[in-house]
Amino acid sequence: MIRVLVADDEALVRSGLRMILEAAGGIAVVGEARDGREAVSAAARLRPDVVLMDVRMPGADGLAAAAEILAAAGPPKVVMLTTFDLDEYVHDALRLGVVGFLLKDTPPRELAAAVRTVADGQAMLSPSVTRRLLLSYADRPPSRAEAARRQLAALTGREEDVVRAVARGLSNAEIGRELRLSEATVKAHVSRVLAKLGLANRVQAAILVHDADLG
Repeated sequence: MIRVLVADDEALVRSGLRMILEAAGGIAVVGEARDGREAVSAAARLRPDVVLMDVRMPGADGLAAAAEILAAAGPPKVVMLTTFDLDEYVHDALRLGVVGFLLKDTPPRELAAAVRTVADGQAMLSPSVTRRLLLSYADRPPSRAEAARRQLAALTGREEDVVRAVARGLSNAEIGRELRLSEATVKAHVSRVLAKLGLANRVQAAILVHDADLG
């Protein structure tokens, strides 16, 4: 059973998310929070597997709350929710270690699938968010690209192959088929890449690859 905490300042949204997720099966909403401060407290108390967090809430907003939640030991996976297809907080949220960014109008089946995906250790972004996020890298400064390339230079050739595939959004199974590796071997490569680069998750690895203009 995947344990989920829902944080949103609108009671109707919280209720709707609870109904959608619990109807999907295998998911239990173990708590709700009305703002960022309540979300931080509930996450520490309830120890959920996944937190669905509204970006914009009164008081401590979703980004501040996510930063605090992710700084704790053994944090849950955090997915940000928004009504906008590219919020100004996206880059900061992903660099903090948030593993998902979804629109509030995501279809119920896709929302439940996203929760299962991130609970399984993978990233989940709405397609429209992904497209516009990657387009935004066209304006990145040269210095950032150079710094990213220097960081990626620590990888072996095979590790670079794997991280490039991660940046394309491929799953471990898909990477394995493409590179003719077992899924377990790919998983081990991904873990080593994240450790070498000092990154928290696959989304951060994808951002680094795109920063370096290698995606």
